Amino acid sequence: MEVGDYAHFLLFDAFASDRATDFSFKSCSAAASIAGHFAIGSARSAGFGGPHVQIKGSPPMSSAHKRILLKVSGEALAGDNSFGIEPPYLQRIAGQIADVARTGVEVAIVVGGGNIFRGMAGAADGTDRVTADLMGMLGTMINALALSNAITRQGVKSKPFSAATMPSVADTFTARDAKLALEEGFVVVLGGGTGNPFFTTDTAATLRAIELECDMVLKGTKVDGVYSADPMKDPSATRYSQISYDDVIGQNLKVMDTAAFALARDNAMPIIVYALDDEAGLAGVLEGRGRSTRVGNPL
Repeated sequence: MEVGDYAHFLLFDAFASDRATDFSFKSCSAAASIAGHFAIGSARSAGFGGPHVQIKGSPPMSSAHKRILLKVSGEALAGDNSFGIEPPYLQRIAGQIADVARTGVEVAIVVGGGNIFRGMAGAADGTDRVTADLMGMLGTMINALALSNAITRQGVKSKPFSAATMPSVADTFTARDAKLALEEGFVVVLGGGTGNPFFTTDTAATLRAIELECDMVLKGTKVDGVYSADPMKDPSATRYSQISYDDVIGQNLKVMDTAAFALARDNAMPIIVYALDDEAGLAGVLEGRGRSTRVGNPL
């Protein structure tokens, strides 16, 4: 008798017996266990199941990175404009993300809102800081919806989440639901920052990466790494290939805010800073072909 047939026999015998009303749960557990092992074994032999088994016809999963978090600034979505979303830039970024997602890497994204509204700029102009930051959170949701939709149009499933409750717009973020979506193959796009004023979306990116147990944070910017000074203003600025958390904080390098770096340091979360327009794309940066800076403990 085959193992699968034996499991079915055990289940049938337990229920068909005149003692079915008081049969031992151990029999059912044994049958279920045998059936489960049979199903798993059959699935694996057919090419399914197991984290390292490649399903025929699909690209191989990256062995180096299982889950990543990408921070996309609002300015990157604006492209050459100072405000709003430039469709060609949006589609280019969405295409890079979709390419990585197709390899099996789970991708979470935190988007900024600087192309729509900056809370600190509003506060400097006289707006109450809490109100200004809330306005900025709404700006990040505009970007999150746009980017999630663009990724979907690339043929990859995507789901937006919001840190602020707005059920008619997006699901409210919880780490549990976002992890489940990632495991189901969705690219998750996280808007609303941390959901609290006084915290930047850089800090939100680091926090979400830790909550979602990501391998790293990738910060896509307009420059190809961390420099000793602003390379746009100082041509003699030196690019670092690697720098420690303490050095980037101590030198007050502004590629991300201090709170984000401190949170990453305390949780040993590496941060990769690279240029969004790098010819190698996001996939190339993950494979080490693109120019970038690694912020974190030495490898």
